[in-house]
Amino acid sequence: MTKFIAIHPAVDNGIPSTQAGFTGGDLTCNCTTNKVKVTLNSQTAHNHVCGCSKCWKPNGALFSQVAVVGRDHLTVVENEDKLEVVDASATIQRHACKACGVHMYGRIEDANHPFFGLDFVHTELSDKNGWSAPEFAAFVSSIIETGTNPADMSGIRARLHELGLEPYDCLSPALMDAIATHIAQSKK
Repeated sequence: MTKFIAIHPAVDNGIPSTQAGFTGGDLTCNCTTNKVKVTLNSQTAHNHVCGCSKCWKPNGALFSQVAVVGRDHLTVVENEDKLEVVDASATIQRHACKACGVHMYGRIEDANHPFFGLDFVHTELSDKNGWSAPEFAAFVSSIIETGTNPADMSGIRARLHELGLEPYDCLSPALMDAIATHIAQSKK
């Protein structure tokens, strides 16, 4: 067994199962009062842990946990006025709570982007179980940019394997194929 390395609180004790027929729920920020509340009225997809330096991570987590949902299945239902875009120049417009800093959803506004129409969400912000289970680890090497010692990377990759999360330094092969397909079709 590999030395215990904390990846993210939602996966450190094993990968939770996807619930068949799951139809969504609410995500709330970490404020103690006047929480931002986002409702997702469908199951998420492509859930993964992400090492990029842009994604919101809970305190102490090496990785974020991110899934996608169709933008037509996401509605901000409470305290939308507390949201602001973290970096307007980023491809993914991450809408974060101004008070607690939690990213509630990320949206791509470029209609030509392969992931246009999908919103990026953090299902650990829900009190419901059954969301799509994490499937892989993306942008693993990027945790070096946020302070991880490069000498620790082999142990971190081993821990990801132990959890059943194949580590990639990009997205999963299926998502990379989807991006390439979109680009190829847009050139026709």
